[in-house]
Amino acid sequence: MTVLINGTVDFRAEDTAEIMQKTADLMARTRDQKGCRHYVWSLDPAVPGRVYVHENWESVEDLAAHLQGHFYTDMLAILGNYEMLGTDILKYRVDLAEPVYDETGTPRADFFSQSEV
Repeated sequence: MTVLINGTVDFRAEDTAEIMQKTADLMARTRDQKGCRHYVWSLDPAVPGRVYVHENWESVEDLAAHLQGHFYTDMLAILGNYEMLGTDILKYRVDLAEPVYDETGTPRADFFSQSEV
């Protein structure tokens, strides 16, 4: 079962460029962990100081290993040097995933590969 983590972390706007620079290598190396499909923190161009968090893990076990490992604690150590003004990060279990576009290239909001979910 896929696990997604999505949300935001708000920092002082003047700190975000440095935060992103200091965490870039760590983000890149985290992507090499077992079960990590996506791992990125990105700046919101419309809200100064806001960073979006997006992670995609193949399983709960892979996420648990990440949370118990040095990549996670290394990230916390870096972020601990900056004032966090707020966080809103949630995790989601995904039991079904399929493309947004069907075989004709049409974007679809419904889940079309299975008749019943």
